[in-house]
Amino acid sequence: MENKLAGQALNVLELIGYQEGAVVSRTVADKPVGTVTVFAFDEGQGLSEHTAPYDAIVHIIDGEVDVTISGNVVRAKAGEMVIMPANQPHSLKSVTKFKMILIMIRA
Repeated sequence: MENKLAGQALNVLELIGYQEGAVVSRTVADKPVGTVTVFAFDEGQGLSEHTAPYDAIVHIIDGEVDVTISGNVVRAKAGEMVIMPANQPHSLKSVTKFKMILIMIRA
């Protein structure tokens, strides 16, 4: 499947909008070796604790989020990133509305 976003200059903040009471996502790259997904979380929204078999990187592009990794809470804001190690339980909880880029590398 052709990536319709390829070969363009994209404003990542405009790729996805906030929706009241919801988490919205848009995959911008999906390959066997990994994915890149942009998320928008309304205030009070989050992702429940889970694990992934590979490292995951979240780059916060708007707002603030608390990222919990194996019970340790890290607050991240726009311009910062957090690496979530493979096989460690992690969750996200919005502090404010926030947007992030999730990079999963399957290796």
